Amino acid sequence: MPYKLDPSAMYRMPTHFGPRTGPRRGPSGERFACQDNPRSTIYAISFLSDSDSLAALLPPGFSLHGEPVATLSANYMSEIEWLAGRGYNTLGLTFPARYQGQVDDVAGHFLTVLWENLADPIITGREELGYAKIYCELPSPSVLRGEHHITASWLGFRFLDMRIGDLQPAPPQPPAKNLPSLHYKYMPRTGEWGAADIAYATMTPAEAPNRRIIEQAIGTGSFAFTRPRWEDMPTQVTIVNALADLPVHEIRSASLTKTIGGKDLRDTVILR
Repeated sequence: MPYKLDPSAMYRMPTHFGPRTGPRRGPSGERFACQDNPRSTIYAISFLSDSDSLAALLPPGFSLHGEPVATLSANYMSEIEWLAGRGYNTLGLTFPARYQGQVDDVAGHFLTVLWENLADPIITGREELGYAKIYCELPSPSVLRGEHHITASWLGFRFLDMRIGDLQPAPPQPPAKNLPSLHYKYMPRTGEWGAADIAYATMTPAEAPNRRIIEQAIGTGSFAFTRPRWEDMPTQVTIVNALADLPVHEIRSASLTKTIGGKDLRDTVILR
């Protein structure tokens, strides 16, 4: 007899083996508190770019919001409870945007792409949250004489070098207003290759009460994308080249932040 799906459970393909575990469902169906994990080390560089260039990356319903300052950030995570203590790394580029729908009007940080070096968070984040996740190799940074060197590669082709150095403890600042992250979920319709099965914006609220900053430093930074040929990165060449083409008028900030704790992102919602 064919199985039936339990509407109270969480499934991903393949569904034939029952509800699946992941960041929002533990082995017994429980949620993860994310109080003492993950441990994260985040490198970020913000830079002034060009309004038209950033706006060209926005999907329907979105517009640029404020100054065209983009942020490139790499996050190295460990001790993740939903991975039974393992970790993974991410690399993403965001910039301020506004979504105006029939119901919702929200400003936040639009995520253009998020590379990760493990399939499990890529699949769960794409299917459940609508995050624009894809794969690349993200080894731990090398550190020499105080300079942190971050690299990203795809099957051996290095497409990003990012350096942050001259780090000094960040001076105390009043709490900033945190903005949500904005995303565009798109899944193609099988057999109708120009059509979408689903296409809508999603939002993850910024609030993460379990997240604690344990160290923060500011310094100097630089980055450079290496433009691939199709032969170098056949499935990602347009993504990397679009980011390589973004004008960099001025580096606004470079930072290193270490945190503990977070959330399971279950509060992500569809924007309408």
